[in-house]
Amino acid sequence: MDNSQQKATATRTPRAGRDLPAAITTGVVLCGAVIGTVGWWHWGFVLLMALALVAGAIELHRAMARLGMDSAVVPICVGTVMMVVGAYAASTMDLHILPNTFLIATLGATTVAAMAWRLPRGSDGFVEDVAASLFTIAYLPLLGCFVPLMMGDDGGSRRIATWILSVVASDTGGYAIGVLFGKHKMAPMISPKKSWEGFAGSVITAALVGWACLGGLLSAPAWAGLLLGVVLAFTGTAGDLVESMIKRDAGIKDMSNFLPGHGGVMDRLDSVLFSAPFAWLVMSLVL
Repeated sequence: MDNSQQKATATRTPRAGRDLPAAITTGVVLCGAVIGTVGWWHWGFVLLMALALVAGAIELHRAMARLGMDSAVVPICVGTVMMVVGAYAASTMDLHILPNTFLIATLGATTVAAMAWRLPRGSDGFVEDVAASLFTIAYLPLLGCFVPLMMGDDGGSRRIATWILSVVASDTGGYAIGVLFGKHKMAPMISPKKSWEGFAGSVITAALVGWACLGGLLSAPAWAGLLLGVVLAFTGTAGDLVESMIKRDAGIKDMSNFLPGHGGVMDRLDSVLFSAPFAWLVMSLVL
């Protein structure tokens, strides 16, 4: 490689190992898509979430394949779309079925289909492959199905905005405080850059944003917003650590290159997925 090629490579790939222009472009597109659909096209957000969960299932399938585990990715992807789209349709349309009932039925059908999908290949490795499928179902469609439930509730777009902004505040506050003041490692064997100081920043910023959003957008009492923010900071951090553990076990840095400059879809979904059921629960109880 001559000097001109080396300079071009250095320009495209910063020392942090990311393509900064691609990362910025991808981030702007994703933010625009989320803001636009949450604000003005709710079905679009539900479809976007279904697509993200399908991409996540494919990424997880590839990661576990490195460990010799083969999930039933086709029935899982089909079941994921049915759960997310069907739950929102049951929430907003007169389908004569409750969204929770639809979700339970579709979750059971997806589980049965995933196990039956593996039967023709014989008993060798059957338990490992089925375990991979059930792990994927629990991790992605089961956690992700709380998103259409939130969107289908009264003030659904405001609930979604409160949830997303609180998790983003947790991630941003944790990163900023961790960079500035982080000294005590939180989980050095899983995520060496995480610190207890950064975690404190996550809790404080998420609590403040939860208080502002839940009170300002949904007229909830102050204590409810603070509670929501604290809960989402804990669950979002746990989700980040779990996804980091999966990547370490599989021996990969990013789940995929689906999102230029950002890595995989799961690298962006980890915090929001883990926090979704808790966001739905807290807001369902206090509103």
